[in-house]
Amino acid sequence: MDEQRRWEEMPVDCLVAVFRRLGLDDLSVAVPFVCKSWLRASMDPGCWKVLNFHHLDFLPWSSFARRFMARHALRSFSFSGFMKVAVARSHGSAVELRFPPVFGASLQDLVYASIKCPRLRILSLPDLTLADEAHIPEMVGKWKDLERLEMGTKPSTFSTMVSEISRNCGNFTALRVSGSIKKEDAWAVVNSLPELKHLELSKSYLTKAELMVIMNGCRKLERLSVRNCLGFEADEEVLRTGSGIKAFEHEGSKLLDDSGYETDEPDYHDYFLLPHCSCHI
Repeated sequence: MDEQRRWEEMPVDCLVAVFRRLGLDDLSVAVPFVCKSWLRASMDPGCWKVLNFHHLDFLPWSSFARRFMARHALRSFSFSGFMKVAVARSHGSAVELRFPPVFGASLQDLVYASIKCPRLRILSLPDLTLADEAHIPEMVGKWKDLERLEMGTKPSTFSTMVSEISRNCGNFTALRVSGSIKKEDAWAVVNSLPELKHLELSKSYLTKAELMVIMNGCRKLERLSVRNCLGFEADEEVLRTGSGIKAFEHEGSKLLDDSGYETDEPDYHDYFLLPHCSCHI
């Protein structure tokens, strides 16, 4: 009877092709501890080109943190330490980096990544303090190959940031951000990113005037997502203008807030991020 080939005997390049599809948790606390051949394959930079920290729980008492500390005989755990391990294993080959949205990432982590991951094409930034947001334009401008940028909330330096992207990131085509999109923000996108193909502004405060500026100015848009926005409704003019965009997503957007009042600039953080409830006194 023919002997069946065992997994540990597979060529390293085949193992890498499989392991590169796994998450960072499996690559760090599971795969390397199966056998020596899997350990060698898991250390290949090809397994670490996509550094997606977004869905991992980096709180010290989380299941992942406890497993990582146990596997590596550590007494403490932090996002910064884990990120440096992952970045080191990529050997500068990382093309995608997604920070955890909250709890862990800092400006220092962003600076470190800008130095050690120069080839990034996709970047998802963490929420930073107002003071740290001032450094975002400088950091983003260092990734010359950047094609897509995602942000949970619009930074105070938004206009400067897109200007830096325009000057330094020649292949940039996609932006996702949420917040209060003002007139100067809309014109910054139009003037600095005329080659933009994908724009996501869902769950933002966005008036019809700013929306029309973007739709009329970004003529190469293939996808525009403005779902669940407050400040406009998809009337006949909006739909007619948006008909020239291959994918125009506007479902759930409305002119008024839940209380029935039209506002100039609502507190969109409260509106979208906090649960709506009825209070009785």
